[in-house]
Amino acid sequence: MGEKMNIYDISEKAGVSIATVSRVLNGNEKVSEKTRKKVLKVMEETGYKPNAFARGLGLDSMRTVGIMCADSSDSYLANAVYFLEQELRSHQYDVLLCCTGYEQEAREKYAELLISKRVDAVIMVGSNFVSAESKENKYIKKLAEQIPVLLLNGYIKGNNIYSVACNDKEIQYQVTKAFLAADEKAVLYLARRMSYGAKQKIAGFKKACEEARVVVKEEQIIQYNGDVVAVKEMLLKRLKNNQEYRVILCADDELAIGALKYAKEAGRKIPEDLQIVGFNNSVMSLCCEPELTSVDNKLNATCTNAVELLMKVLGGEETESKIIIPAEIINRNTTKIKL
Repeated sequence: MGEKMNIYDISEKAGVSIATVSRVLNGNEKVSEKTRKKVLKVMEETGYKPNAFARGLGLDSMRTVGIMCADSSDSYLANAVYFLEQELRSHQYDVLLCCTGYEQEAREKYAELLISKRVDAVIMVGSNFVSAESKENKYIKKLAEQIPVLLLNGYIKGNNIYSVACNDKEIQYQVTKAFLAADEKAVLYLARRMSYGAKQKIAGFKKACEEARVVVKEEQIIQYNGDVVAVKEMLLKRLKNNQEYRVILCADDELAIGALKYAKEAGRKIPEDLQIVGFNNSVMSLCCEPELTSVDNKLNATCTNAVELLMKVLGGEETESKIIIPAEIINRNTTKIKL
């Protein structure tokens, strides 16, 4: 029976929180003697023996955190991995990095690999790890049955799953609302694959349009996964000689740079004829002409908060499961209105 039991079962049978069970496993002095005896009695009765999850709480810890990243050549993801590694190192934790790609099967295999390497926890970097299809998220919940899982810029409700994310929906709502208030109603939205982040941003865009009673046409939202050149070519083909759209809002800076290249080739002046807003406030936003207005999603702060939250979890402390980091709009030269 002991092999089938997990920390959640012990928590439920003892009538205490998971954090309290972890404190008992760690020998934390904050637990009363009465509570400690109750938890230990349940463990003895059920034959429970600490497994990989218990290692993550400090017993026989490898002091290593696994990081899953879809594409380390992506500047946003690469920066996130760098910030996380620096923060974890400051807490004397090593990092095991897995570049998973975007295929479901590969992600599941890497999750199993990290468990076999006895990591203390896993951080999944980027909203692309959270699928719109709930069945594709089952491996995350399964992983969380053994060790803590932290989603950076994603969210799934579940035991032992934690999230630190930017307020994508709210900030995209604010950006869209500002243009609509300035009577710029011909707005095109460019997004990536249907990840958690994409859904949040599109929802913010639609919310602002609905409040302004602006009908969102199907062709007004384009989801495209190409690089800068491919985005330019796609827009030239899709829009052709259509000068209707006067604002292009983008889910990341790479999409926005592609839109800038489209504007140049199409002979549209920035920002007089066309205004463009990016997202992430990456170095790309400064390496173009004109410099790009972009949303700063506070990546450094997000990573710092993520590691701090994870350290509390690994230390058996009570902590919130979700932290939202407020973003900031950085006005530059691709917009003529102040956002």
